[in-house]
Amino acid sequence: MDNQEVSETESIAFEVEDNTAYMSGILSSSLVEQLTAFLAENPNVTDLVLVDVPGSVDQQATMDAARLIRRLGLNTHIATTGYVLSGGVDLFLGGVERSIGAGAGVGVHAWSDGTRVKASSANVADPIHATYVNFYLEMGVPERFYWFSLTAAPADRVYFLSPEEVYDFQLATK
Repeated sequence: MDNQEVSETESIAFEVEDNTAYMSGILSSSLVEQLTAFLAENPNVTDLVLVDVPGSVDQQATMDAARLIRRLGLNTHIATTGYVLSGGVDLFLGGVERSIGAGAGVGVHAWSDGTRVKASSANVADPIHATYVNFYLEMGVPERFYWFSLTAAPADRVYFLSPEEVYDFQLATK
């Protein structure tokens, strides 16, 4: 990459080339602030390429960051042979246009807040589910994706979606 800037903030790192930002790392509680500051310094960025995003430690911050990406009109792409797991998938969904490179991994599993609260222990009628379902609907993804992710793998494992599943759940827009 020519003319690249590299900046590291806590758990995520960005590299910029022209109007594209490449992002890697674990999504933390300060994700919205990190993303806001990064984009203020790089107002020409229109595309966010997720390279290696193994997940998040704060789901609300991740959803808020995805909403910020959408509000700013950014596109998201998963790098060829890159991967997004868990909350990384949710961040990817913020893109207005979303694409996935050949060989990229998209991994999901049942959520857990790191304590005793996990998807498998929450009643189907628990309002926590509505938080996720509403987020997915807002991002243009069918509700069934949420319920699928809860049964695809337990919180300590990852299920990688097939290309057919990615398109069936409307995760990619192109």
